[in-house]
Amino acid sequence: MKRSFFFATIICVLFSCKKVEVLSYDVQQDNIYLNYQLADSGNVVYSFAYHPALERDTVWIPVIVSGMPVHHDRHFAFSVVDSTTTAVQGLHFEPLQAAYTLPADSGTTKVPVVLLNKDTSLETKSVFLTIKISGGQDFDSRLPDTIRTKTIFFSSRLEQPEWWAGWGEMGPYSRVKHQLFLISSGTTDLVVKGSYPDWNLEIPRSLYYIENTRSFLNHPFEWVRDNPSSGYILEKRTDSTEDYDFYNPSLPNKRFYLKYFPTADKYVFIDENGQQVTL
Repeated sequence: MKRSFFFATIICVLFSCKKVEVLSYDVQQDNIYLNYQLADSGNVVYSFAYHPALERDTVWIPVIVSGMPVHHDRHFAFSVVDSTTTAVQGLHFEPLQAAYTLPADSGTTKVPVVLLNKDTSLETKSVFLTIKISGGQDFDSRLPDTIRTKTIFFSSRLEQPEWWAGWGEMGPYSRVKHQLFLISSGTTDLVVKGSYPDWNLEIPRSLYYIENTRSFLNHPFEWVRDNPSSGYILEKRTDSTEDYDFYNPSLPNKRFYLKYFPTADKYVFIDENGQQVTL
């Protein structure tokens, strides 16, 4: 014990022992950005056409931190990017909050963006709402704008969904084809290819819905006969042609044009662009 003390004393004498101040440096704040997968890098597409009775609906924007969770709440902000926004606050969307909270011990959260179905012109046009996340009081905003910005593209009419381009079987997009797909398939969506690890397991289900639509387009009279619970009927037009209207009597003004081509002895739906609807 005495020997150890002796050596310690010698070392302190030789090296002038004194209290050393530990140098410190400022660690940069964590960054925050939008938690979208690469396959979801496009716009968020929304339509009140799926739920026309709704006065408002919420789109949830996923947020993630570039850093570690901490044991207290943190706050960040969103802003509207005016240069790429055509939507009007109060008419098309509710004002964004001054700040949003990331709960303690969490690295992710979701932020609500409330869309409004007040503007009747949304039945014939679409609007854009671009929002951008920033650090607020607790985070830095050093990451690229491309992963901190998202555009919501919405209306009260059908819009081309993200999955459409990935399923080549669907062919060129039209709103009439989309609406007929919704009516005949019994589903509102297909999987976005590559959007999650086991997306390929959804291929049989998706192909089933596409084939149902193809069968309907090729055999509309048989489909109406076999699906009375759908409520849809075919009614011959009173214009001296062999053409028909396909519609639901509960929505008599929403009709789809089924045209007869005598040279092919075939009935084909016509879309809003005057083109044949085929799969």
